Amino acid sequence: MFAGTDLSRPAQSRSLHRSDPLAAGWSPLAAVTLAGLTLGFFGWYALIVPNHHGALSQAGLIAGLAAGLVVVLALWIAYATYFSRRAGITVVRALQYDALTWLPLLLLWLTFVLEPGLTHGARLLLVAVSLACLGKILVAARFNQTVREVLVDFAATRAAIILIAELAAVIIGQRAGTHVQESSHALLAVWGRWDAVHYLDVATQGYEGTDMAFFPLYPLLIRVVGSLAGNHLVAGLLVSNASFFFGLLYLYKLLEREYDRAVARRAIFYVSIFPTAIFFSAVYTESLFFMLTVASFYYMRRGSWWPAAVLGFFAALTRVEGVLLIVPFLIEWALQERRPVRDRTPRPRDAFDLGAAALIPLGLVVYMGYLWVLRADPLYFSHVQIHWNRHLAPPWVSLTNAFVKLHGATAQSVAHQSLEISFTLLMIAVLLAGWHSLRPSYIAYMALSILVPMSTSNLMSMPRFALVLFPMFAILARWGERPWVNNVILAFSLPLLGLFTVLFADWYWVA
Repeated sequence: MFAGTDLSRPAQSRSLHRSDPLAAGWSPLAAVTLAGLTLGFFGWYALIVPNHHGALSQAGLIAGLAAGLVVVLALWIAYATYFSRRAGITVVRALQYDALTWLPLLLLWLTFVLEPGLTHGARLLLVAVSLACLGKILVAARFNQTVREVLVDFAATRAAIILIAELAAVIIGQRAGTHVQESSHALLAVWGRWDAVHYLDVATQGYEGTDMAFFPLYPLLIRVVGSLAGNHLVAGLLVSNASFFFGLLYLYKLLEREYDRAVARRAIFYVSIFPTAIFFSAVYTESLFFMLTVASFYYMRRGSWWPAAVLGFFAALTRVEGVLLIVPFLIEWALQERRPVRDRTPRPRDAFDLGAAALIPLGLVVYMGYLWVLRADPLYFSHVQIHWNRHLAPPWVSLTNAFVKLHGATAQSVAHQSLEISFTLLMIAVLLAGWHSLRPSYIAYMALSILVPMSTSNLMSMPRFALVLFPMFAILARWGERPWVNNVILAFSLPLLGLFTVLFADWYWVA
């Protein structure tokens, strides 16, 4: 720990006093001060030096140093105050621990040491910020059981999946034929398969042709992070894996609230080892959509309607199914805002909160408006699905078509259809068997999330769509308290996850 530690204040004292930053000790304060001055210097270096000279540049340097110091000190104090409340420790101790997480900003000085190719753009800044965020997560895991358990599951499952995928790509090699290579580095290229190509194309060059079937938020984030990383594939991996971590964190908090910690613990593990969980770490929207939908439900259950609606807006900008969140939103609002019969007069606050629901479909409307300008067809994202033999049809048509394709097909086609049928029936069976353990909003969302993709005349990608169906994992986690059920889930999930990871890495279609 830093020198100058003061642990004399009782643990129950949480309030921040002016002396707390000084009471944290000279070394934490010095570390944060150096980080602030570093950020201020490089802010000046990047923004002012190219445009000004002489005295104005010198004044800018002084202003930049001061601004960087003030910003970092303010963020340090604000975050430590928040963390002390969540972790149950004194503000002084929170300041001492959090000061460690600001040290990675000093890596920016390597700009003057490393080759220009390694420091191109804002790569060092992205590395420094990423390490700082990782440091905060590790500190949080030190004091918070929820963060600790989520981090262990995330790290263990992602490390195993990455290792299997990389080994498969090197040892087995890709499927015969010509394939898109999103990176010249084989170990990096393994994550740019199938739909990832479309997202990376949109992020790089904008919408063209069939790319308009893919909604804009995820490629937009890739473009933003890629401007710092200098590589869109790396940016996609950062966005996907960070989203999955926070999605697991929200799922844990949500199900702990609904049931208990044991159910939450099993649920995050089951979703992490689901057979198609490879897509949570690849350049796909699954992780971002999963995080947004689970977080939206979390705030719905807390009665925080506007944060829930904002997250729903972004979910609808990520995938068309995001618009379905309006149904659980209205159900939860009705259940939580019910008043006695004698008090039926609407209150202004009720109407204001209910109005937040309009934000959820607005995400879809925004993309439709963009397509109307671009293609004069606001539903082009749906019409272009014909390229993948998808069109609007009753849900039973997709099942019928899948069973028909089993006859007279190749062995590989039979395997694909069998998997799609099996995962579809699994989702339906879990819903029918476990709906009574869910709230009405969960039941409605799960039913609609199964019904919508089934209404496209085929079951393509259903094993992947099951990934974001978090109510299903809540049901499985409830059942998993029986050891034999838990063993069955593990026995099926782990081998299939390994198999699907190998297939994905070698350019075989999985979902």
